Order: sequence, then C-alpha cells, then structure tokens
Amino acid sequence: MQARRTSLLVLGSGLIVGLGSGLAGCGFKLRGATEFKFTKLFVDFPTTSATGGEFRRTIRSAGNVELVDKPEQADLIMNVLNELREREITGFSSTGRPREYQLRLRFIYALRDAQRNPIGEAAQILLRRDITTTDAQIAAKQQEEVLLYREMQSDLVQQLLRRLAAVDPKAAPR
Repeated sequence: MQARRTSLLVLGSGLIVGLGSGLAGCGFKLRGATEFKFTKLFVDFPTTSATGGEFRRTIRSAGNVELVDKPEQADLIMNVLNELREREITGFSSTGRPREYQLRLRFIYALRDAQRNPIGEAAQILLRRDITTTDAQIAAKQQEEVLLYREMQSDLVQQLLRRLAAVDPKAAPR
C-alpha cells in the first residue's frame, strides 16, 4: 500500500513538472508587476467615484507610480471625461414585465503629457454584463446587480492599468 502511494505521488509530481515545462516552453509566464514609463500621475476622478477609489488603491499598491495632487507635478495627466453606469431592458416576460437587463459601465478618458499636450484621442472602455430576473427574485437580483457592477469596476481598473502601462508620455507625438 505504501509503495502504491509513493508511485502515485511520483506520477503526480511528474505530471505537474511536465505541464509546467510545457507552459514554459510555449512562452507562458505569469503577469508580473505592471511597469509604467512614467513616475508621477495625476487623475481627476470625482471624489465620489468608487472606480476612482479602487484605481487609486491599485496604483498605489503597484509601488512604482506616485499619485500627485496637482497636474503641474505629473508626468502623465488622465482626465476622466465620463463614467456612466447604464441599465437597459433587453427582454420582457409574456406578461410584459422586464425580464432581462444589460448592465453597462462606460468610461471615457483622455491623456495628456506634462506640457498638457494630448496623447492620442479620448479613449473609451465599455463593459457589459447580462442579468435575468423574475418577480420572485427581485431582492437577490438587486444584490447580484451590485456585485456585477463591482466586478465590472475591478475589470475596468485592470484594463485601465494595462492601457496606461503602454503609454510613454515622453515619446508622444507633438
């Protein structure tokens, strides 16, 4: 019995090593810390923005970018042009009541360099999630909607960080 466990353990560890080698051979690697080409960032999220709070926490935890209070101190300026949560009815029940919704989180921003020159055009991130409901599930679906918006907000922050990592304010065309 002991020999059988040992052989299963050896076989299992061999499979793990084999899978790890296969992934390493194809170029796969875990995403490390985000590297930015600037050191000081100014963002003008509204003070009540939950997305702004999460973005600030996430960028501070990255450790290699300082959030500054004034645009004059920044290498890169991000202006938030619009942050909008939308809810659209996409389907009705046989009695004519709303049954399916599409939740959207629309975020539009523009980037400028230290001299306040625009870097590219204004950009948009649009996230969508579908949700279905019945009359008996109203309270649970309201909680699900809150959770979906929170998940979209986290996804938005991660997409925004990846986009900012690709920006080099010093190399922007004038």
